Amino acid sequence: MWDELLIRVLRGGITTGRLHLTLADGRHLEFGPGGTPVVQVTLTDPDLARKILLNPEVTLGEAYMDGRMTFGNDDVIGFLTMVMRWAGGSGTTLVDWFMKLHKLRLVLADWNPVGKSRANVAHHYDLSAELYDAFLDAHKQYTCAYFYQPGMTLDQAQAAKMAHIGRKLLIEPGMHVLDIGCGFGTLAISLARNFGARVTGVTLSEVQLAEARQRAISAGVADKVEFILQDYRQTRGPFDRVVSVGMMEHVGRPQLKTYFNKVADLLTPDGVALIHYIAHPLRPDRISPWFEKYIFPGAYCPSLSEVAPILEKTGLVLDDLEAWRDHYNPTLAAWRANFDAHADQLQDLTDPRFVRMWRYYLASSEVTFAEGLLTIHQLQLSKQHLAVPVSRDYLYPSGTARQGRDTSAGNLAQAQRPHEVGESVDLLGGAGHLEHETFQR
Repeated sequence: MWDELLIRVLRGGITTGRLHLTLADGRHLEFGPGGTPVVQVTLTDPDLARKILLNPEVTLGEAYMDGRMTFGNDDVIGFLTMVMRWAGGSGTTLVDWFMKLHKLRLVLADWNPVGKSRANVAHHYDLSAELYDAFLDAHKQYTCAYFYQPGMTLDQAQAAKMAHIGRKLLIEPGMHVLDIGCGFGTLAISLARNFGARVTGVTLSEVQLAEARQRAISAGVADKVEFILQDYRQTRGPFDRVVSVGMMEHVGRPQLKTYFNKVADLLTPDGVALIHYIAHPLRPDRISPWFEKYIFPGAYCPSLSEVAPILEKTGLVLDDLEAWRDHYNPTLAAWRANFDAHADQLQDLTDPRFVRMWRYYLASSEVTFAEGLLTIHQLQLSKQHLAVPVSRDYLYPSGTARQGRDTSAGNLAQAQRPHEVGESVDLLGGAGHLEHETFQR
């Protein structure tokens, strides 16, 4: 019965590409009008049709993780592209059905007190250091890179992201910057080395904290950068600048008001904040329940319609809103390529199921951004409406993006020009094994 019901759903649901399906009983069926993607799927569990129909998003991820659902040429990208185009179509999708069935669970998942926040962070970030070394860039940036020109490498795009954020913060030498969710510390180190800031970074990940502190020592900026194991709600200011990259997604929907009120409380009267986060561009929505269960428990990616009313009540002024619409999918594609290149090594460290889970996570994230179902928003905030320049010229002198500035005395004027073609830029001061980056203009 369940196989037949799944067949009926697929007949009416696959409207793009071609799906070649082999059921557990050996039957071969085809769905869809043709074109791309062309995906071959084999189900080996006789009970999988029932599980898919009752709990599609979680079941599909788990079936791939367990090897009960396989793809021709392991084409996870093609399969997820087909699924997400289906989910983004009419309102009568399996995703909508699932969301209605599990409404209460999703509401309860929003609850995110300090203790739960620490557990959620540990679930994803306190993993083996070798895992993140295997797929991240040399800067160990685990957030969206800035591919502002064609042909950029992942390392170049991540360095460009840090420099762009530094310019947006309008840092003057000696300013005190708070980095909420500092990760492995490389943004904080960049702001200290290239913009002359004193930086305090807070994180709930013990693994990230230990590496961030070591990187600061290796970069020679331990006297300018301090990393603390602390929840942002327990941090005390004031700070001249506040930056938060890829962290707001973890606070949970009910805590958005608390989060922005805290940012306002931490800023000096003439301070500036830069909040970089994953957003739903079309309407408020949840992340995948599979993500909540296996990857990012407690996470929520808000829409602008959810953020704006909260901002209006904090006293913070929205000075600039920038949407990065096609930057995370190439970031994720590069991460996935790096991950696959080290898959055998990672399988020895973990197990085959974990490797398939992580590949599914990276692939599904890549497709989600490529299909425009998620995007990146950068909010530049202040307490005074003229705290930042009234145009974006300071971000793009001569039409190009500067890669940071030398803030030593006598060189500030020189720093106003963009770097020339092929010029080498040391963004992290040679932290550890990091190399000077060369940016092609």
